Amino acid sequence: MKASGFSVDCVRCERLAQFLAEVRVQHPGYFSKPVPAFGDDNAQLCIVGLAPGKHGANATGRPFTGDHAGILLYETLFKTGFASSAQSRSADDDLILINCRITNAVKCLPPDNKPIAAEINQCNVFLAHELSALPDNFIIIALGGLAHKAVLKALGLKLSHYKFGHGAEHQLDNGLLIDCYHCSRYNTQTKRLTTPMFEAVFERAQEILT
Repeated sequence: MKASGFSVDCVRCERLAQFLAEVRVQHPGYFSKPVPAFGDDNAQLCIVGLAPGKHGANATGRPFTGDHAGILLYETLFKTGFASSAQSRSADDDLILINCRITNAVKCLPPDNKPIAAEINQCNVFLAHELSALPDNFIIIALGGLAHKAVLKALGLKLSHYKFGHGAEHQLDNGLLIDCYHCSRYNTQTKRLTTPMFEAVFERAQEILT
């Protein structure tokens, strides 16, 4: 599955392109480009995050790889049968996702990890193409409220009809959207999101798919 028009050389968002150019100077060994999705092209489960982290996906070129958020995510994917390993070390390791794909609402690292609305909207065409290619009876797990909103926009659905809430399930025409708090360091350290809470979302997805 390749996002329509998506390229790791994309510079559509001037602010993001300029910021990535600065990061490349500061960290010449980093990927520092729009980060492509990772996983099974025909997966029924699609995980949608917000954007690459500076020292995580932006550095490695793989979503949720190299930062704190990815630790819990990949451990959970392995525990629930969606990954071949509990760790994602680099974009060229031997990790395989099983019936699972990970992408972001915004493909580029934003300053202060906060994309602006125009950037989320600009990048939404890529997410829309990815989601349109999902097989029937798909499950989308949106990590956080902004990812939830981006998914709804990509699917052409009204935000007011689908309220975000951790563990909330939203039936779609040919699939299901499950909301989940983002596995960020802040959420896990403040216990807004605990490991059992996070695992329960993916256990539920696996239960539905099997």
